[in-house]
Amino acid sequence: MFKLVFATNNLNKLNEVSNMLPENVELLTLEQIGCLEDIPETHDTLEENALQKARYVYEKYGLNCFADDTGLEVDALDGRPGVHSAHYAGDQRDSHNNMDKLLKELEHIDNRNARFRTVIALILDGEELLFNGIAEGEIIKEKHGEGGFGYDPIFLPEGYQQTFAQMPLKQKNQISHRYKAIKMFADYLMSLNYF
Repeated sequence: MFKLVFATNNLNKLNEVSNMLPENVELLTLEQIGCLEDIPETHDTLEENALQKARYVYEKYGLNCFADDTGLEVDALDGRPGVHSAHYAGDQRDSHNNMDKLLKELEHIDNRNARFRTVIALILDGEELLFNGIAEGEIIKEKHGEGGFGYDPIFLPEGYQQTFAQMPLKQKNQISHRYKAIKMFADYLMSLNYF
């Protein structure tokens, strides 16, 4: 088994990512390696935040790892919430409050174009790489669907009639921003003959 730390304790993310990687990759969470502290994310871009998390684990624990940062970027709001997506309505990371705040801000706005963007920072034997995945779509006017997490109930991906929250996980995984970033990341690992 090829062991790789995923710098997260978010089981939704872990589940989503493990479904996309080859079976012989064993993902370890922060908790599993004994990292119980909150890793800071103090930068203004997704790229810098992802690298900050990956570097923290690599430097402190000496383990190959990757970290991601994801943001929802809304055109009419100049790219907000962006890096602040998880805490948009406050420090408590409440998805429903975040969605409510966003819907209120877009209440009288016609341009609802948006994109989810995931950046993965991989540190493998000291080498740093970035992988960027984007899912284009729009913000609908009310929540639909019980699946997914984050802003999924209000995000309608381009070319589809269902929100990410209405789609089965398998379907979402084939078109999501995280899938696109993870696919590039997995393809890169395979090109190194790790598997």
